Amino acid sequence: MAAAKRTRSDGEKEMSFLEHLEELRWHIIRSVLSIIVFTIVAFILKDFIFNKIILAPKNPDFITNRLLCEFGHRMNTDVLCINTKPFELISIKMSGQLTTHIAVSIVAGLIMALPFVLWEFWRFFRPALYSNERRYARGAVVWASFLFFLGVLFGYFLLVPLSIHFLGSYRISEQVVNQIYIRSYIGSISSVVLATGLVFELPLIAFFLTQVGIITPDLMVRYRRYSIVVIFIVAAIITPPDVFSQILVSIPLLGLYEVGILISKMVYKRKQKAHDDFMKGENNSTEVSKL
Repeated sequence: MAAAKRTRSDGEKEMSFLEHLEELRWHIIRSVLSIIVFTIVAFILKDFIFNKIILAPKNPDFITNRLLCEFGHRMNTDVLCINTKPFELISIKMSGQLTTHIAVSIVAGLIMALPFVLWEFWRFFRPALYSNERRYARGAVVWASFLFFLGVLFGYFLLVPLSIHFLGSYRISEQVVNQIYIRSYIGSISSVVLATGLVFELPLIAFFLTQVGIITPDLMVRYRRYSIVVIFIVAAIITPPDVFSQILVSIPLLGLYEVGILISKMVYKRKQKAHDDFMKGENNSTEVSKL
């Protein structure tokens, strides 16, 4: 006769170690299958991904380049007209374009499948959480995906054109001609958009660190001046080395830090209220027992 499964205090059944491994295996399999499906879709949509997304920021008619140039004309200056002379990219290997196509398709598949992968791992860890912990973590997958893609869009539409303009037109001498390798171009774009995508997770990180008691809103306020220095350092790392780009990146990062402080305050107040209600209940039960 099989032994009955143990249950937790909130009614959830406890699984054995092997059952956990089997459950994890299926979550991983479904995640890998989703990545494969999106990779195949990205491979098929070669023209759209390369011509409309990856190669578009280096062209004058890209929306950011066009809007900046129009704004510059209204200000009677041509300084903001960037990427007016699109450069050609080269492939120096016989199989270079094929391998680039495959590598980009895999990365695109990973990015597109990210919400589903996060959801699968959330489903795996969810039974290990108690009901109150699930309530606090509800919507984490949605918010993590939203903030990541918001950061990716910010990096793609603002930082990538500025980076391409600065790095693509920079010369140490007129005798040196820029012949930019396609992999180097894609690597630069990927590093910028992934970095901004991760940085935009700051409010969610503040939420969880406050929830587990590692940080408090007072701590974030106290170290605000140091965070400003760190934010400018991060902005200098993920942007081309010019003051204009660093300021454009620093402003939303400072805003995200302030949002993180507000979220931390909300979580901290809720935790304090829950603690006070618990202590009040304990005191009431103690008084009743004394009677």
